[in-house]
Amino acid sequence: DSTLPMSPPSYLPPWWLKDGLAMTLYTGLRAGRNWEPLISDPEPPYQEKIFTGANNVPIFGWVAVPPHTRGTIVATYGITGTLDNQWLLRTLARKAFAQGYAIVLFDWRAHGKTAELSPTLTSDGLYEGEDFVRIAAQSKKMGCPAPFWFVSYSLGGQLALWAIKAAQDLATQDATNDSTLDLADIGGAAVVCPSLDSTRSLNFLTQSLTGRRLEQTIARTLKQLAWKIHAAHPGTLDPAAIQRANSIWGFDHELVIGRLG
Repeated sequence: DSTLPMSPPSYLPPWWLKDGLAMTLYTGLRAGRNWEPLISDPEPPYQEKIFTGANNVPIFGWVAVPPHTRGTIVATYGITGTLDNQWLLRTLARKAFAQGYAIVLFDWRAHGKTAELSPTLTSDGLYEGEDFVRIAAQSKKMGCPAPFWFVSYSLGGQLALWAIKAAQDLATQDATNDSTLDLADIGGAAVVCPSLDSTRSLNFLTQSLTGRRLEQTIARTLKQLAWKIHAAHPGTLDPAAIQRANSIWGFDHELVIGRLG
């Protein structure tokens, strides 16, 4: 009915970013270069912390607690990156800290400084969900208050959703285990573009020429990540397997799946 009033959308991108692929490329390749002057909220006063994740894997993180808190956000990023270069995550942290949230950011398995601490590779949620929960529990001991919100985007969004399941599973275990949280401590998860079905997502990505180029860019970054782990932990990864890992599928098959059993 043309007589009904129309509510304007909450966000209107410029015309040259209305295409989803263009917006993705701009966000990934351009926006990260000039984000900092565009946000008025300062960087939170982070404290470095090494957490203990599932199976005692060390996880590197940053923690900041404002004077008056309304809850805690535990967050990480997508398939590649580090805390130093993930501007979307750091923008979220600045805005959330300014609104009174305690912030816990971490380099997930095989990323950033966590990769320097341990040669443990990614599992795309099998253990990272538990990492979220254990990081939250240890943050609580540092003064980060409930409710805890698990937050991320892209593949990290899948990990955050796994964290909700892990919290429920861990709650059924020994209540004296001080690495777990009470379910009442968890507010929920907030994710953007999670890869809910990795097989379908990757198949869709590689159906187009542009998608295949994006996949190859991600694969090269994963390969660089593997070489960094090899350099930091000699003998833990087979150089020949790294050489063969020329796709996302290849990275998983050559380096990850066998270790996960």
